[in-house]
Amino acid sequence: MLTRPCVDLNADLGESFGPYTLGNDSQVLRLITSANIACGMHAGDPRVMENTVRASRELGVSIGAHPGFPDRVGFGRRNLEATPLEVETDVLYQIGALNAFAVSNGVQLQHVKAHGALYNIAVSQTEIAAAVARAVVRFDPRLIFVAPVGSALEHAGIEAGLPVSREGFADRGYNSDSTLQSRQIPGAVISDPDNASERAHQMVKEHRVSTVDGGWLPIQVDTLCVHGDNPNAIEILRAIRLTFERDGIAIAKMADVLKAKVS
Repeated sequence: MLTRPCVDLNADLGESFGPYTLGNDSQVLRLITSANIACGMHAGDPRVMENTVRASRELGVSIGAHPGFPDRVGFGRRNLEATPLEVETDVLYQIGALNAFAVSNGVQLQHVKAHGALYNIAVSQTEIAAAVARAVVRFDPRLIFVAPVGSALEHAGIEAGLPVSREGFADRGYNSDSTLQSRQIPGAVISDPDNASERAHQMVKEHRVSTVDGGWLPIQVDTLCVHGDNPNAIEILRAIRLTFERDGIAIAKMADVLKAKVS
């Protein structure tokens, strides 16, 4: 049983495609506890999915599906006009695709986390959030549903009866309304390891995070994300681990963090 503060570390991985390599997944996997694996619609391909699942298994990292909009050109970060039914079926399709590689490699899916624009839209749009949650329930209601605290996505997961893991972002700037600062704004993606690790400490130990306007945002997190395509992802994760070791914060898989909350 975990008796000290604990948190999961997750990263978005498997985002390479064909001859194109994005991120340093092999090194990031050694520093996280849960991997969000792209399912082929916004990034990734069957070979990348297979290799990422296998590498995660070998390192004991839990895996989750990371479904996004069908938008390779925009890397899933462009808002698409999709109906709730389209979102639901696209998400269900992507979970099933990753699960094929999980089952064939003898591992189980732990969680589902929406990607990019789909995640951001579902944070505030109730119908889209509900569509994502329905897809997860249809596939397996035991899967952990990753969502930011207080969002439409979190409420949709709770309403659907899913176990919910509340997420914070160590390498992104927060607006005062709890949304993430647009990537189009310089500094929205935090690349300084010391800054990112201090923000991780704030969220886990102090239950708050500084905002771009100089204020403070109350926040409760079960899992922290560092984006795999952040050029300094490895340095950030190492800094977070050192900070957590210093401060007595345990790092555990998402499922174990949630179990510790109810034990």
